Amino acid sequence: MIHLSQAAVSEIERLQLKHQPNSLLRLTVKLGGCSGLFYDMSFDEDVKIDDRVMEVNGIKVIIDTESFDYLNGLALDYSEDLIGGGFRFHNPQAIATCSCGNSFSTTAPTS
Repeated sequence: MIHLSQAAVSEIERLQLKHQPNSLLRLTVKLGGCSGLFYDMSFDEDVKIDDRVMEVNGIKVIIDTESFDYLNGLALDYSEDLIGGGFRFHNPQAIATCSCGNSFSTTAPTS
């Protein structure tokens, strides 16, 4: 299960309307970044057979099976500061994160 703050929901809805109104939010973990893994967010209209689809605070979220192991328990927030706005990932499975906040490492995914 993942959690979305109200600020994250508002920003996701704004972006969704601007780019792809009928799409779902796809959250993925990919290899790379400063700490070994990084978060990727996109909008997608195609749900694959091994995807998990959940509704969180009115937002439909797609997570592939491999990424779900890394994202289970994730809290996603959005905040703005003087430099601009951005999504903030709070992952209880991360043992280290990069200063950018989008890259993390973990010993192994837990189910």
